[in-house]
Amino acid sequence: MKKILLLAIASLCFFNLLYAQKNKAATPEEQKEIISQLDSTAFLRESAENACKCIDSISLTNKDQVDISKEVKQCIDKQVVVYETTSKLFNSLKNPGKNISIEINVNPESNEYKKAYYDLERWLVDSCAAVRVAANSNNKEHDFSISNDLRAKEQYDKGNVYFDKEDYANALPYFKNAVKIDPQFAFAWDNLGVCYRKTNDYDNAIKAYEKSLEVDPKGQTALQNIAVAYEFKKEYDKELEAYNKLASVYPDDPETFYGIGRVYLLKNDAEKALDNMCKAYNLYIKINSPYRSDAEKNIQYIYQLMKQSGKEDAFNKILKDNNINTGK
Repeated sequence: MKKILLLAIASLCFFNLLYAQKNKAATPEEQKEIISQLDSTAFLRESAENACKCIDSISLTNKDQVDISKEVKQCIDKQVVVYETTSKLFNSLKNPGKNISIEINVNPESNEYKKAYYDLERWLVDSCAAVRVAANSNNKEHDFSISNDLRAKEQYDKGNVYFDKEDYANALPYFKNAVKIDPQFAFAWDNLGVCYRKTNDYDNAIKAYEKSLEVDPKGQTALQNIAVAYEFKKEYDKELEAYNKLASVYPDDPETFYGIGRVYLLKNDAEKALDNMCKAYNLYIKINSPYRSDAEKNIQYIYQLMKQSGKEDAFNKILKDNNINTGK
């Protein structure tokens, strides 16, 4: 535990630094007015936005989800103590005394640190586009991931200009050209599949992912996304088959269990959905993925479903079986 002792004058300097206009210090009355108009969410937003900028600067080239998640975690970790300090200082200033004593827990395993970390993480998942891009990226290169044909690579790069802007309709013809030039270009097949899926052409999306898997049977992007395409087609049994195939290649991939959990939710099987969401939740934590927040939301949703059905005991047992503390 790290203890910070601050005199009242230091707290006044803090607010003068943040909120005074030009070189004029805020008066005591102005400080009270500032405090009355603020809440701790302002500090959460400030720290989270800084973490978002850090995440946006991460290079995603030739990295898998584990590598990327580690760097995302580092960006969040840098802001945890800042967020803890400013929010606690703010709360102390709401009840000013002669001295302000603030204790900041810098132990990542402490409940206090985890709460601050998860507050930031939830904000980022909801509001930071860079987190979604990073968490969805899986660019670890295999033998046929990238083409050696410069013409195919040129088409692929042009497609990515639109792809990165989420302009999938305009990106699509470039990826089609890339795989026409080099049919062994797995990443181009992957992106072509995404473009078809994003433009609601699910049959062609599945065909593109299948082509990618012919080239690279271990292609994680294709294995994950072919399951998603089947979900849009409401072919849930085929979706389960796809996730089981993903699990056979990547048994520790949380996306497998998250996806299976979603399928069982659609099939109205809350208990199987919960068990798989719990497994996904634990694996997301293990690899430091911000998608832990999505699994958490689904677990909360399933709780409401099971509570309405009088299955709270079954809910608690499944959480206990997955070593998740209910807080009771």
